[in-house]
Amino acid sequence: MQITDIKVRKLFTDGPMKAIVSVTFDGQLAVHDIKVINARDKFFIVMPSRKNPDETFRDIVHPINSQFRSVLESAVIQAYHQAVAEAEAAAAEAGAAEEADAPAEETEV
Repeated sequence: MQITDIKVRKLFTDGPMKAIVSVTFDGQLAVHDIKVINARDKFFIVMPSRKNPDETFRDIVHPINSQFRSVLESAVIQAYHQAVAEAEAAAAEAGAAEEADAPAEETEV
């Protein structure tokens, strides 16, 4: 099974949850609501889950073995870092455009 697409749906700046991601496998199966978490200076992913009647959570979908979990986690975290870099570049570009459009201040002599 190959990861054919990763879309970072939403980025967060506050708190430990940093992003919500969708992953497509073999161009045929999409898994939504994978969360990117940063805790104790380490990034990891949390698979989509649902709340049980006893207030515990159970994964809806998850990797079967640690090898595939590692591959999936690495790919998702790499896509997250790329999305953050693109967002920062877009913000810097927008800031530069605003400065260029602002009228120059006049100083009296």
